[in-house]
Amino acid sequence: MQVIVLADGAVAPRDRIDAAWPGWAHQDARVVAADGGARNGPSLGLPIDRWVGDGDSLGEAGLEALRRAGIPIELTPAEKDESDTELAVLAALAMGASEVVIVGGLGGPRLDHTLANVGLLCLPALAAIDARLVADDVRLRVLTAGDDGGRARVDLEGGVGDLVSLLPIGADAEGVTTEGLRFALHDERLGLGRTRGLSNVRQSALARVALRRGRLLVVEVPARL
Repeated sequence: MQVIVLADGAVAPRDRIDAAWPGWAHQDARVVAADGGARNGPSLGLPIDRWVGDGDSLGEAGLEALRRAGIPIELTPAEKDESDTELAVLAALAMGASEVVIVGGLGGPRLDHTLANVGLLCLPALAAIDARLVADDVRLRVLTAGDDGGRARVDLEGGVGDLVSLLPIGADAEGVTTEGLRFALHDERLGLGRTRGLSNVRQSALARVALRRGRLLVVEVPARL
C-alpha cells in the first residue's frame, strides 16, 4: 500500500510533478497530512485520510474544517521530540505502508527542516520499503546495505537523460555497482565527502544501483531541468 505524506512546504502544480515522475501517486494511495501540509491536499488532488500534528501551522480554522470533513485528527503537543512530518511518516508505517512518498518536504523556507526531512529517509523502519521525497524538480531516496553483507538494490525508473547522483551518507559507500548510467560503476567505493558520484546520466528508462556496504542518497533530477 502506498501512503503519501503531505508536508508543509511549498509544492509545484500537480501536472508538473506528474510530468517529471509519471505514476508517482497511485490512484488508491492513502494520504496522511502533517499539520499545514493539509493545505497541499486540494492543490494536488489528494483527499486526506488522516491528519497528524500540533496545529501551529494549520490553525484552528483549518482543524475545524478537517473535523467537519470527518478526517481523523491526531493532535500532538507543540513541544515534542519529533517533527510533524516524522510523526506523519510513522503514522504511514502504522497503517501498513509498503511505500511512502513525502511531498512538500523540500519546499519550505527553513534549510534545517529540509535537511531533517531528507534525514527521515534514513529511518531504520524505512530501509525495507520504497521511501522517497518527491518534488517537480527532484526525487530523493536512500539505499541502505544490510549488516549481513548482502547487496541492497534499487531500480530507478525515469527519463533518458535524467541526472542521477549517488552521495554517501555517514561513511564510505562500498561495492557500488550501476546499470543504465553513462558513467558505470563496478563494485567500487564512493568516499564520504567526495563528489565522484555527482551528476551521472540515465541512459535507459530503467537504471539500477546496487550497494554492498554503507548508505547512499540517490538524487534524481529530470532531464528537462
